[in-house]
Amino acid sequence: MNVLFLCTGNSCRSILAEATFNHLAPVGWHAVSAGSKPAGYVHPRSLALLAREGIATEGYHSKSWDDLPVTPDVVVTVCASAAGETCPVYLGPVLRTHWGVEDPAHATGTDEEIDAAFMTAYQILRARIEAFLALPLSELQGDRARLKAELDRIGTLLP
Repeated sequence: MNVLFLCTGNSCRSILAEATFNHLAPVGWHAVSAGSKPAGYVHPRSLALLAREGIATEGYHSKSWDDLPVTPDVVVTVCASAAGETCPVYLGPVLRTHWGVEDPAHATGTDEEIDAAFMTAYQILRARIEAFLALPLSELQGDRARLKAELDRIGTLLP
């Protein structure tokens, strides 16, 4: 099962989700991330946070959804549409869900306040990924409607 975490810039949230998912996922499950308009870099605070959490950061980079190494089975958009962001729409016969998270790259304030915004985004994504991986995945793989309903529900969870 391949999961694509998608946002516009692919520098913060989708990278945090990709790395966290791959850190926690069972064998045979893999995440990639991409952006519709990639920033061309991974935000240094994202990499620093992942390292502090004990999650490998090597090899993660901002990339376009035009250059995916695999065809995803599930696409999770992570843009915060409530904040006026336009989430890219992935075209293709895949299961799609939305897990809106505020973009910490736009946080302002002190270093501590900005770091807190990154940690909040990470904690929301991690809680949702853990809930995803706690589902009866082998059972749900054959029931797309039920899997979609569960993923949509998970997209509303907060830590």
